[in-house]
Amino acid sequence: MIRSLLSIFAPLCLASAAHHQLKPTPKTVAWGHYDASTMPVLHIRSGDTVEIQTLTTASPAMLEAAGLPPQEVEQPLRDIYAQVKDKGPGGHILTGPIAIDGAEPGDVLEVRIQSIKLAVPYATIAFRPKAGFLPEDFPYSRTKLVRLDENHGVARFSPGVDIALRPFFGSMGVAPPEIAGRVSSRPPSTHAGNMDNRELVAGATLFIPVFVIGAQFQIGDGHAAQGNGEVDITALETSLIGTFQFIVRKDMHLSWPRAETPTHYITMGMHEDLTEAARIAVREAIDFLVSEKRMSRDDAYMLASAAVDFSITQLVDGNKGVHAMIPKSLFTGSGASGARGGSRNR
Repeated sequence: MIRSLLSIFAPLCLASAAHHQLKPTPKTVAWGHYDASTMPVLHIRSGDTVEIQTLTTASPAMLEAAGLPPQEVEQPLRDIYAQVKDKGPGGHILTGPIAIDGAEPGDVLEVRIQSIKLAVPYATIAFRPKAGFLPEDFPYSRTKLVRLDENHGVARFSPGVDIALRPFFGSMGVAPPEIAGRVSSRPPSTHAGNMDNRELVAGATLFIPVFVIGAQFQIGDGHAAQGNGEVDITALETSLIGTFQFIVRKDMHLSWPRAETPTHYITMGMHEDLTEAARIAVREAIDFLVSEKRMSRDDAYMLASAAVDFSITQLVDGNKGVHAMIPKSLFTGSGASGARGGSRNR
């Protein structure tokens, strides 16, 4: 019944969708946390699109110490550092929250990433003591300024070393359950957050379980590029501008975030123990294949071993991440439509 109603009314809702802009200011960001009690800075309807600007995690002082001319430091970044007093416990400046009308606990928020572009022509990458995957090997700090050549699609890391630009937002998430209180922006979890999943580029779609009324979406931690693992605790950190469409899904019920790209379905697991994160990702992949592709659990387990790639998303954010890449090319018949069109009940 729900799907039949959605098929009637969804096209009408999307046809009347509005477009919004949200820029980072001292009054439109949450610094270092996801929290159900944070007041929304924007209210939208399901189907609306929003162009959202985010800021680098590097401070003005860090940028200038790394060699960036003071005039190139974004004024909103200076304003936020000077005026925002409610900080932490994490270090990310997150634009939002955005409340989506009609989103309720138990729903899923579908986030279609329509476009991502650079906001500035530079990024930083850094490590510091007691952080990263090898703190015992690098017990000191270093920050490197990297220029971004958008015309050629590369980051000029060093003479003779260019990194292909692949911009994405390291942190996209909703408010955790109210009982959780203020949650640090550093570790990812069921509310998504700081996933650092490099597959979530323009053209991908993220599906996040909803825990509070309005969902309360926040975004930040822009990356110009990153390798799976993010081993030194940073990627090429930069400011980005993204355009997103938000859709409330009443016909989906998820326990963990999932995603979809033009070529793959993606399941995820996050846990402080890497092995347990992998178990979650594998079980989520099996659950997807059973519920969306109508496979038996035995066949799903075997297919996950034969044809699904499990990668370390990141190793450095408290909760480690593993994601499963399920190729769409596997499904040559007329089975279920997958993450975007399917549903789960749990």
